[in-house]
Amino acid sequence: MKKWSLSFLLVLALLLAGCVSTESDVQEEGSGGGGADADQPTIEILATSTQENDVNILRDQLTNTGFNVELNIQPDYGSFTTQRDAGNYDIALNSWTTVTGNPDYAVRSLFTSDGDNSLFADEKADELVDKASTELPGEYEETYKELEEQIVFDQAYIAPLYISLKAQGVNHDIINEETVRLPKSRAAVWENVDYNDTSLRDSEPLLVHQAISDLTSLDPIKGNDGSINTLNTNMYVRLVNLTDDDEVVSDGSLSLNHVIADGSQDFYFLLRDDINFAEVDGDTAVDTGDRVGAEDVQFSLERAKDPNSVPDHRTYSLHESMETIEIVDDLSELEDTASIDGNTIKQALEEGLDTEIDSLTTDKTEADNDAGTYQVVKITTADPFPQVLNYLAHQSAGIVSKDQVESINTFDVEDYDVNEDVAYGDQRTVLEDSNEENTLYASGPYIMVSKNDYEADFVKNPGYMPGSEYEPKISEVVVKFIQDPESALSALRNNEIHILNGVAENRYDTVEEDDSLTLQQNESNGVSYLSFNLEDSELADNVALRQAVLYSINQEEFISFYEGNKLPAVSTLSSLVDTGLELKADPEQAQSLLQEGLSE
Repeated sequence: MKKWSLSFLLVLALLLAGCVSTESDVQEEGSGGGGADADQPTIEILATSTQENDVNILRDQLTNTGFNVELNIQPDYGSFTTQRDAGNYDIALNSWTTVTGNPDYAVRSLFTSDGDNSLFADEKADELVDKASTELPGEYEETYKELEEQIVFDQAYIAPLYISLKAQGVNHDIINEETVRLPKSRAAVWENVDYNDTSLRDSEPLLVHQAISDLTSLDPIKGNDGSINTLNTNMYVRLVNLTDDDEVVSDGSLSLNHVIADGSQDFYFLLRDDINFAEVDGDTAVDTGDRVGAEDVQFSLERAKDPNSVPDHRTYSLHESMETIEIVDDLSELEDTASIDGNTIKQALEEGLDTEIDSLTTDKTEADNDAGTYQVVKITTADPFPQVLNYLAHQSAGIVSKDQVESINTFDVEDYDVNEDVAYGDQRTVLEDSNEENTLYASGPYIMVSKNDYEADFVKNPGYMPGSEYEPKISEVVVKFIQDPESALSALRNNEIHILNGVAENRYDTVEEDDSLTLQQNESNGVSYLSFNLEDSELADNVALRQAVLYSINQEEFISFYEGNKLPAVSTLSSLVDTGLELKADPEQAQSLLQEGLSE
């Protein structure tokens, strides 16, 4: 980045009147910004072509403050990351989605010195993130407010733009729209979906959509991306689930109840006994008769937190807070330990049960809930960490079969050769033309029987909570792989899919105006924000210049452009925690800060 002129009187004299531009403006100006005055300070914005509308609005707001703006527009995310990693920017346009529904996930990776996607190193931010992680809701709001004050207003490490909504289209002529959920964080809940004509459950497949066809892995700990999140969520049950508004519940999970012990470091889970693993036989699912039990939970979570348990483990950082996973065999522990609400653990676990806990067993084959014999799993975290529950609701905490995975993964992890070894969950085992055997064992409501480049076929697990309200309604689900959003919308309108998750804002009207379709909307945990080049830029050591950018941002212009389909943000916490803070555009303060920054 060039050294900036200190002639700020000239800078302020040359301020340009801005307005919201059209997409063609970016295309005409290209990466140079077009028509820039050399006497104004220059700032380079890095973004992708899909963010052109945001870039136009942002460019005009910064121009009004007194910046020349150069644009570095990349055609795709891969090219964007290449430019970002090379430091070819002053400001990068980013987004973050908190897929676990908890604030620790929203901040730890980005705002701590050793985070997986760390944007800066700040000792105070590290301390606040760690402090908040030990606190319960009702306690951590003030800590997260301090964090936002530090990283946004005091240091301007990031500058927020908006929170996005999420939307999906449902064919209500075929699907009972009241059975289709749209959670903020949790992936699609297939087992809940039903037809208007319930006689179609066993004869017609539910048709849904996914953009990505190349799957990372069907082993839940080996991926955390759009290719497998929905698929693995529906193939593997977890200890807890998230409601549509990100409350942690036992409903529809492997646990009948879960309890936090006093001190927020021990967590107890009372397991249900009506879920068996399914395996694939030809194009059908077979109940193996092998119950999903505490032994499988212990195995699954120990491998989830161990970075060396599988080759290319991609989710261990979500689970490294767990210190031990134990199967409780002493009933007196439940009777003598207090929960955070003052009751004993036993009393809390028994809430709403038909049969009280009479005895505990470490052998899943001996569990009999109707007779009062249960299995209990206890998880202890290294430090008090109530938000561990959100990570246990994530697809990467899905419960796999201990016996099946150990029988498949017989290789040494350090010697794993992708050309020779076929690990559990390798997508080669489900491909139609593959010579590999489908070795999946599903603990969830559905299991994948086959896949090709165009679709994946799932069938109902016959051993998943049969006879309960959580038993899957529809026997077969077909996931259509359609990368292009317009083609996916066309497929929805032509009855080629029944549900389209991810309708673009500029297509809401198209769905709403179709008599066969319903548009469902919910606030998302997706936040768009600006990050600054803090290593190779004049912005790195100049807080005033970063603050000049911050106070140039008028979020109302973004919200207006998107016709109200965006919401104000302060940080990646904004959809999760109400800190009471807000960012208000202040052109005079922005210009004053620009002048201050140029004088440093």
